[in-house]
Amino acid sequence: QVQLMESGGGSVQAGGSLRLSCVVSGYTGSGDCMGWFRQAPGKGREGVTAICRDSSTYYDYSAKGRFTISQDNAKNTVFLQMNSLKPEDSAMYYCASDPLPYGGYFVWGGPIEYANWGQGTQVTVSS
Repeated sequence: QVQLMESGGGSVQAGGSLRLSCVVSGYTGSGDCMGWFRQAPGKGREGVTAICRDSSTYYDYSAKGRFTISQDNAKNTVFLQMNSLKPEDSAMYYCASDPLPYGGYFVWGGPIEYANWGQGTQVTVSS
């Protein structure tokens, strides 16, 4: 059974930085890509970024230039470095693995639907 565990969330002031981690355990199947998503209270889930097995990366417009996704395959871990944080970045952040076949792609290139999700880590940015 695949399990994803996020960590690294917290409270920071605007302009600050956080580094999120997502450790994957268990069988992951094809595991072509992994993604980060976020969901703020009262809003729908939105894709933030994705990284694929060939190390290609994809970013939503809101994240491009400020966030960096990376992976350590030896440790089955994906990271999300978030710099220049804004209050509108406040949300629960989730990592996801194993894109679903025919799940489609965001306009920015990352897969939309994944088979496995973590429990999330909270990010709060104050102004």
